[in-house]
This record gives sequence, structure tokens and C-alpha cells, in this order.
Amino acid sequence: MTASNLPDALLLVAFGGPEGPEDVEPFLQNVTAGRDVPADRLAEVAQRYLSRGGKSPGNDRMRALLAGVQTEVERRGLDLPVVWGNRNWHPFIEETVTDLEQRGLHQVAAWFSSPNRSYSSCRQYLEQISAATENSSVTVERLRPHYDHPGCIEPAADRLREALLSLPSEHQTDACLLFSAHSLPLASSDTCAYSDEIHEAARLIAERVSPQGQHRWEVVWQSRSGSPHVPWLTPDIVDRIDELAGQGVQAVAVSPVGFPVGNFEVEWDLDVEAAQRAAAHGMSFARADTIDQDPRFAAMIVDLLLERFTPGASPAALGNLGIAPDICPGTCCPPPPKRPPT
Repeated sequence: MTASNLPDALLLVAFGGPEGPEDVEPFLQNVTAGRDVPADRLAEVAQRYLSRGGKSPGNDRMRALLAGVQTEVERRGLDLPVVWGNRNWHPFIEETVTDLEQRGLHQVAAWFSSPNRSYSSCRQYLEQISAATENSSVTVERLRPHYDHPGCIEPAADRLREALLSLPSEHQTDACLLFSAHSLPLASSDTCAYSDEIHEAARLIAERVSPQGQHRWEVVWQSRSGSPHVPWLTPDIVDRIDELAGQGVQAVAVSPVGFPVGNFEVEWDLDVEAAQRAAAHGMSFARADTIDQDPRFAAMIVDLLLERFTPGASPAALGNLGIAPDICPGTCCPPPPKRPPT
């Protein structure tokens, strides 16, 4: 590949999170801007962050991932910087775009940390990037979603195998595998490929971990918010653990399939709430680590970059859903319908 084929920079795009207690409230205000979230709900979520030091693990995970991707870029003899921008906290996407323009880096490829397509995990980022570059010389092209890439599936399978081995020996072969992802309102889920992609990734991982079908597996959801009257994807992981306990299941191993990069929601919803509910039932519980620190994951990001900018490149993907597009059609992942004023 010649230098002329490559963009000027590779932008890693993430959700963002607070760096300390003083950041928690303004961070949550950014996350919920334009949404009618009750003050007591915000206070509840803020307290969760504060109970764990007020810092999201996602920031340090992204810093480490950036370093890993930059190392992989250089290992392959490519000449482009790797930068990072967040939707909801520093470094904001807008700040990173400004910095890129000041450095004379105008053609940018963007990789999104969320592997799946929905309004909140894909198009909303594209809208923010579009707004950030509207009066800028910077142009950004997104790399395709990676939920079914071998560099995502194979490390996730390895992490889940490790989680199974951490269970008591008598449960390593009969634990139920739970694949957890962020829930969505059904009104949003019904208009995008998000749920199908989560189920496909879960199937691909489960078939590698349990090729003979010795482990039952299923998809569960976490992190729902908003009005309890609005239907969301179910079952919630905590509710499902209750049900499994009632069925006599004695152990679960959880794969955070929707979260390749570790963040606060993984730590709170799985390591705290789900783990505590399992313990209350006397159920053995293990959670697979996220895959962001696996070298194959950093290599995957560079693979996606080269695939996008190498004429005739063959995309690497597993499963049966086909290759997700680099450029989303206009009808993809529409914004959720606005609720009428009350």
C-alpha cells in the first residue's frame, strides 16, 4: 500500500466517561441532554459512579487501546497517527476534530468502539461527527461495524473460556452462557439490525466455546433506562438470573458481547448487580473480560482500516448476516420517535 491510499489519521470514537468525582454530574448531563430524565434518576446513576471513585474504566481502556493500535500501525510500516474522540466527555469528538485540523490532518478514518448498528451506537455518532466537521476542512469516513470480525469473535471466545475455567470445577461444563448487551427500546430495535447482530455474535462465540452444544446459551440485556412504561429488549440479565435459579441452574458465565471495550456499565451491571443477584441465589458466577486489551483486537482495527482503503481487499467476517456497509444507507438506524409532550 502506498501512502497516498491511506487517510491522514485514524480516529478511535468512544462513548466517554468521567475521570473523577467532579466530572460525574456534567458527564451525565451530556449523556442525557435533550431527554426527559428525572432528577432522582440522574442522582441514582451519579451515586453509582461515585461509589466506585467517580471514574469510568473506559477512559484508561481507550488510552491503552490507542497505544496498542498505534503500535500495530507502526509495526506494519504505516505512517499515520491514531487519535481518540468521545461523544460525551473529554476528549470530545469536536475537540479532536479541531486538533486534527490544526495539525493539517484532513482525511480521517473513524473506528467506532461499539461493534453494532443502532441509532445510539452508530448513527448518533455519525451525526455528531457531521456537526463537528461541518465548518471544518476535516472529512471523516467510518470503518464498517465489526461485530462479526474474527478479531472480535475469537478473543471474546477465549475470554469466555477463561471465565468458565474460573468457576468451580463441577460447574465448568454445565454453566449457562449469558451474552449481555445494552438494551434498547423496542421502537428503536425494530428499525435496525442491532438485536440480530448481537444474537449472531453470541452464536459465533458460543459455537467456539461449546462446539458440542454442552452449554446452553442465550442473549440477555442490561443497562435499560427511561420510563418503565416504554418497552425495551428483554430479558434483563438480573431478571433472567432469577428465572434460571428457579429452574435449578447453578452457574452462569457472562460474556459482555455488546461491549468489546470495558466501561462502567460492564462493571456495575455485571460485576455488581448481576454478580450480587447470582450470589443471593447461591449461584456460581463468572464474567468474561472485555477484549480491548487483546492484541488481535488492535490488529482488527488496522485490518478494517486497510480493508477500507485498499482497492479489491477482501473483508474478513464470520457468520451469516453479510458484511455491514462502510456507508450507511439513509434509512438505516433512524432516530427514536419523539414522545409527545405531557
